[in-house]
Amino acid sequence: MRWRDLGRVRWWRAVAVLSALVVAVTGCAGQAPTAAAPSVLNVGQISNSIAFFPLFIAEKNGYFKQEGVTLGERPRLGTGAKVAAALKAGSIDLGAGVMTDALNLAGIDTGTRLTANLVDKYYVDIVVSGKPGWPADSAPLEERIRALRGKKIGITGPGSGTEALVTFLFARAGLRPQTDAELVNLGATASAALGALKAGRVDALSFFQPIAQQAEAAGIGRNYISPVRGDVPQLSGVAHGVVFTTQATLDRKAKEVAAFQRAVGRAQRLIHEQPGEVRPLLAEYLEGTDPAALAKLPPLMGEEIPKEIGFTRASYDAAIEFHRATGLVKRFPAYEEIVPENLRISGP
Repeated sequence: MRWRDLGRVRWWRAVAVLSALVVAVTGCAGQAPTAAAPSVLNVGQISNSIAFFPLFIAEKNGYFKQEGVTLGERPRLGTGAKVAAALKAGSIDLGAGVMTDALNLAGIDTGTRLTANLVDKYYVDIVVSGKPGWPADSAPLEERIRALRGKKIGITGPGSGTEALVTFLFARAGLRPQTDAELVNLGATASAALGALKAGRVDALSFFQPIAQQAEAAGIGRNYISPVRGDVPQLSGVAHGVVFTTQATLDRKAKEVAAFQRAVGRAQRLIHEQPGEVRPLLAEYLEGTDPAALAKLPPLMGEEIPKEIGFTRASYDAAIEFHRATGLVKRFPAYEEIVPENLRISGP
């Protein structure tokens, strides 16, 4: 695997280095991070992907204030490694990322805790360029995967959920991304990813929604392999988009975190119960997105965003099995270890 920017640095080492960087970026360089006021929560997230839309709704509709918590800093940090680094450094209280990020952090901090379940399906897609030669959507999955061999595939960064999907799919076809592809780190900015695909700097993207919908609307790419669409059955019921924190933060800001959870839960219920109210909020959240791409998103959100913020054991176990197959995560905490009791949901 030929990394364009971080070389072969392992994820946990990258977190250690990025911790100092994130503290500097958030204005805390050269000193220990100052604890936020008791009623304030600083929440960092990777990007403005679909997974984090409930946070936008809760903020826009005033749910956080109504539930008794004020959000402070809301940095978009670009990769899950940077979100974890900021959390570890104390620059943020909660991190909004994907399960890959939470599990990797748990590998170096046993106090890592899940805080909210945002997406219960794997919402990363493989998007290919509009050039001819790719197998049709009706082709067997293994054939579509093998067609990616030797290609340049854009991801957000090493150790990310976008890399994890490529690794998982390649393993299924007997391939290894380290030797059978070139992964190109593009960060999490949608315009940069789409620009790289359009210019031919990459042949394909492994990226979160709504990149696939935007690529198709612009005529520069095609949603080639989509777990949410059902192309990868093992990933149809897997906890993916999550908010996570540490036990130290839960102990220090228990009331604030509980208020945050109530607000996000209200936003998720709104998505399911009042879709008419959600559409204009989605257009504002993804400002500048092609209306044709926006129109495809509400039905997807109804399928992948859970009605409550808790985690079933089945969805957590599915996430563990996925990450075990990728080899990108080294430690797998038990369900009872990382999922607080108030977020454990019985049933499938």
